[in-house]
Formats: sequence, C-alpha cells, structure tokens
Amino acid sequence: MSRIEGVLKSLKEQGRKALIPYITAGDPHPDQTVGLMHTLVAAGADIIELGVPFSDPMADGPVIQLACERALKSNTSLRQVIGMVKEFRKTDNDTPVVLMGYLNPMEAMGYEAFADAAADAGLDGVLTVDLPPEEADQVAPLFAERKLDPIFLLAPTTTDERIRAISEHSSGYVYYVSIKGVTGSASIDVDEVARKVAHVHELTALPVGVGFGIRDAETAAAVGRVSDGVIVGSVLVDTIARHQTDPEGLRKALTDLLHPMREALDSLS
Repeated sequence: MSRIEGVLKSLKEQGRKALIPYITAGDPHPDQTVGLMHTLVAAGADIIELGVPFSDPMADGPVIQLACERALKSNTSLRQVIGMVKEFRKTDNDTPVVLMGYLNPMEAMGYEAFADAAADAGLDGVLTVDLPPEEADQVAPLFAERKLDPIFLLAPTTTDERIRAISEHSSGYVYYVSIKGVTGSASIDVDEVARKVAHVHELTALPVGVGFGIRDAETAAAVGRVSDGVIVGSVLVDTIARHQTDPEGLRKALTDLLHPMREALDSLS
C-alpha cells in the first residue's frame, strides 16, 4: 500500500476528508519551501501537492504563473525540488507528497533518472498536467517499479469512456478539476461539482479529490461533502505572494487560512 493509499484509506475509515494544499516549490524562495511544507502539515494537511516551477504552466492562472516566475528567478530546478522533498523526509516520513508539474523538465532530466531520484527522495505521486495516460507508456512502468502513484486530471467535459480509461492508468487518487478554465479563474458551482463527482464515483473505485476554486472553509466544506478530498492552491499561493518578504507572517497567514478548512472538513464527520 502506498503512502497516499494508506492515508486516504485511514481517513475514509474515520469518516474524514483529505485536505490537500498546493504550493509552488521555490516560492517565495527555495530556502523557505521545506519550512512551508511543515507549516501546511501542522495546519492540517493530509497530502501535499508540490508544484515544479515551469515557464509555461498552461493549466495555471496568473497567481500560480507569477509564483513560477518568482521561483525561476531563484533558479529553482526539478532536481532542487526533489531535494526539498528529501529534506522534508528527514523529519516527516508520514505525509504523502505529490509532485505536480509539466512534462518538459522531467523529459530534460530523463525519465529514468527522474523516477530514481523521486523514489530515493521519498516522493509518493506524480501529476504531470500535459501528459495524458495514452502517452505515458515510457514513464508508467518506471513509476510502477518505484511505487510512485501516477495521478491524472479529470475535467467537467471528460467523457465516461475516458474517465474509465484514466482510472485504469491512475493510482492514489484522481484529480477532478471543478471548473472549465485555469486555476483561480472562477467561482465554483458546488451543485454541479456534486453531480459530476457522484457520477465519477460510479465509474472509478479510486478516491476523488476536487481542486480549482476552493478559497475558504465554506467552499472546502461544501466540496468535502461530495468528494474524498479538497485540493487548495491559488488562494495559498496568493497568500505567499502577499507575505513573501515576511517569513514569520507568511507562516501565520497560511495557518490562519488552512486551519479553518481543516476544522470545516472535520465537522462533516
């Protein structure tokens, strides 16, 4: 059982929902990322999605695009991000970490070299936004051999046939994108998400995490009622941008934002 599967199974047995925050590695500075990861865990995170900065993040809105720019100004590389996970593992061997990013840095590093380094660092899953499962033949066996969960996106427009196909290539969980657009671009329609997630559950046995559009405890709880977990990104990254010159204030602001979401999700059990 992978770390991701174990955590989600334990939460389900407790009747609780997963809180999965996203931050961009290297933002506001590479030296702060590991500390921010620990801050997220202390505030209630069950799984962390760690973004690899990329110059052309096609699925991300301006908030995360700017975070990537800040990280790249510090020359944050894929190898550095993997090193951050390795450092995080020195004091946290329990919280699953999913690397989220784009194919180009992985391809430049070399698929096998990446898979080896990721497994050695203690990574648990990989979500490559621009790698559809039909084109993952080169990386899928490498991930499977190293017990890295491949995680794929489902959109509101994804057909039933494709949901089944994606689920067959996935492990850990599937990521349902709640809106038609980039991150941070629109308000979430909870009723529509509920309808769609219920249908996705009919087509896959995997847990379903919902991301894009979750901004506060109220929306986290609303989405948590219909999903297995909520994925929170842009609002956290925007908080980092607003406190980038104040490390202590940043940690407090992230905690003040995430902890009420944790409480709201736990109130559902």
